[in-house]
Amino acid sequence: MSGGAILTINAGSSSIKFSIYTPGDEPAEQLRGEVEDIGDDDARLIIESGPGKGTDIGIGKADHTAALGAILHHAGDGLGGAPVAGVGHRIVHGGIEFTAPARLDEETVDRLEALEPLAPLHQPHNLAAVRAAHEAFPNAIQIACFDTAFHRTHPWVNDTFALPREWYERGVRRYGFHGLSYEYVSGEIARLAPELRHGRVVIAHLGNGASMCAVRDGRSIASTMGFTALDGLPMGTRCGQLDPGVLLYMMDHEKMSPAEITDLLYRKSGLKGLSGMTNDMRELEASDSPEAAQAIEYFVFRIRRELGALAAVLGGLDAFVFTGGIGEHSAHVRREVCKGMEWLGISIDETKNAENALELSTGATRVMVVKTDEERVIARAVNAALRA
Repeated sequence: MSGGAILTINAGSSSIKFSIYTPGDEPAEQLRGEVEDIGDDDARLIIESGPGKGTDIGIGKADHTAALGAILHHAGDGLGGAPVAGVGHRIVHGGIEFTAPARLDEETVDRLEALEPLAPLHQPHNLAAVRAAHEAFPNAIQIACFDTAFHRTHPWVNDTFALPREWYERGVRRYGFHGLSYEYVSGEIARLAPELRHGRVVIAHLGNGASMCAVRDGRSIASTMGFTALDGLPMGTRCGQLDPGVLLYMMDHEKMSPAEITDLLYRKSGLKGLSGMTNDMRELEASDSPEAAQAIEYFVFRIRRELGALAAVLGGLDAFVFTGGIGEHSAHVRREVCKGMEWLGISIDETKNAENALELSTGATRVMVVKTDEERVIARAVNAALRA
């Protein structure tokens, strides 16, 4: 099947990020945008049509189906009159089974629903968008791209927990996430710096969700995220690494319910919890609050700690790459992370860092800033399905 347009969807509980592409040897992006505040009375559709160009449209109360309808109605110019031939979805959890993009039929959706307990705050919303897209575009190919798939190359020691082996067989293992971002950035590293194609690289995806990944030969070797998207680095509102004994204490002594603990760890912790203010790094950096400074300090400390650990896993380090909203735009975070890391061959040029340049390094280890594009990874998968 060929022709038509490609629509990519990255659905959360209260938002849908989308892009529209035309198929080809390499999909060409026409526009991108986001529906915000789904479920509220004043949901908004924001359409980006170019650098510094955009439209903000109020669409009233909307569920995922209505949000997709609004996208189709208001972003129609990006389709150029073409029908939607393929829809690509970011699906957070593919479990053990899904290691590559998959066509979304009824049976596949049922199997992905079974994984909802492994990603309770992400998977249901991803699948809600799948159902809405099936309704809105019944004749389009629907393709799932999985955040966990990139990490299925982990060696066993980086894939397991020290629990009785039966739990590993039951699916309790380190899945890793942000795989679409790591896949894209790994490809860009190979394109921009071919000499690093087979190198030892640590990529730091730093944003409201944050993780790091050790990559060798373009394959994931280890990730800071584990069974869920809570582990590893502190994030905007998520706690990151936490002694499981804390959870036992909360349940036994504080009598907190699973729902209360879930709300605390996913929505009230991280930068927001530490600062007592916000999960927005820009606001934290602009604040003179000591709590804001401490939140950033802890964020940086954990990145540095994980960088050392991942470099040890790789047996050395050839490149350290920043990506994600914070990684791409916060010169302050990059500077603090790299400060005093000469022992790993890391040092950076402050002028280039302030400019968010591609290459920052002055030492033996390459330090780079690479803009991620998860939507393009999804669009490429749909494009391949359309051309098959």
